[in-house]
Amino acid sequence: MPQLAASLMIFSAPLLQAAPSSAPAASQMKPALRSFHAQSCFVLSNKEVEVAVTQLGGHTAPVTFFRDSSQPVQPYHITPWQEEPPSAMPAPVLVPLRGDFFCLPFGGNNEALNGEKHPPHGEVVGSPWTYVGTKSAGDVTTLSLSFTPTARKGRVTKELSLVSGHNVLYSSHTVEGFAGRTPLGHHATLAMPEKEGAVRIATSPFSFGMTCPGVFSDPRQREYQALLPGAKWSDLSKVPSAWKDAPDADLTRMPARQGFADLIQINSQPWEKSGGPAWTAATYADAGYVWFSLKDQAVLRSTVFWMENRGRHGHPWNGRNNCLGLEDVTAHFADGLVPSTRDNVLTREGVPTSLELTAASPTVVNYIQGVVRIPQGFENVQSLEFSPGAVTFLSTTGKRVTTPVRHEFLKTGKL
Repeated sequence: MPQLAASLMIFSAPLLQAAPSSAPAASQMKPALRSFHAQSCFVLSNKEVEVAVTQLGGHTAPVTFFRDSSQPVQPYHITPWQEEPPSAMPAPVLVPLRGDFFCLPFGGNNEALNGEKHPPHGEVVGSPWTYVGTKSAGDVTTLSLSFTPTARKGRVTKELSLVSGHNVLYSSHTVEGFAGRTPLGHHATLAMPEKEGAVRIATSPFSFGMTCPGVFSDPRQREYQALLPGAKWSDLSKVPSAWKDAPDADLTRMPARQGFADLIQINSQPWEKSGGPAWTAATYADAGYVWFSLKDQAVLRSTVFWMENRGRHGHPWNGRNNCLGLEDVTAHFADGLVPSTRDNVLTREGVPTSLELTAASPTVVNYIQGVVRIPQGFENVQSLEFSPGAVTFLSTTGKRVTTPVRHEFLKTGKL
């Protein structure tokens, strides 16, 4: 795997019905920026949720769910160097690195394509975004930002929306003019507790998983990995280890394998076969909540797991970073534009690793992330049930929790 990519990644309640739509009230006046962990941020909020999105790179964190309760939840990771004096970074994305951010092109991008060269995860993740406006319509409030790249002609519009009564963040990225094949995706990064195995991970059905086929963590850069490169498997709880005679790794329990940083990719079953959106869930039983993401797998085909548990010792990591990236993408691992647009081990398995973008027709990526409270003894998510305007989480211990989520947004783009 390219060296720079390796050094980075780089990362039963009543149903609520949609309120009658009213004429949107929009504000074009740029709001006052607020500082969160050394970065200037735009802020979007309602009674339930507050979202800080960095002006530099459009990284979304901190996000506070259940902000109107006695136990608010902030699930996203913020890198430990944020409060330190500024220093030269190996890549622009590392400056604000936190929470969730949209990547275009996704991955390390070490190689140029026809003279076109992008930084790791694209210019969008390490350059300033422009405020477009904030609007309210019915029970929905939306913040809009835009970005114009230079490496490839085009424009990206970011819309982050909150719905009253929902502990959910709805996002939409519209890519215009960015013609040609490219990998892209979301880089949601969760904070991990110190207790090993305290967070349980579950996903919707997938066809197979694969460990990064190249060197993800390079010992020459004081980085270390624990999983067998290029292994193909079908069970998250049984992933081959790189060490002789070592037991398989259980990737459903995090954090784990302290001192190592690993990357794997699972390939979601199509919507038609799975019967609904693909999902990923992280159960924080001790804290009493589940973080979840929902996606349209026709747009974001795979999920990359970035398991960083103090496995990198170069600058700025310094052996102190503990987080879990659950990254919904269409890409070839974290390798970037060139490997993702060429024939590779995943495309040979029938898995798309890039999207064909056209200048004449915008590409829209809709995505959902949220938090739901869970009762004691919930343990882990077994499956999700989708009903109009709501999602029910079924646990491995037989418990059920229903929460309002307008999952229809993934296909329609409408709230």
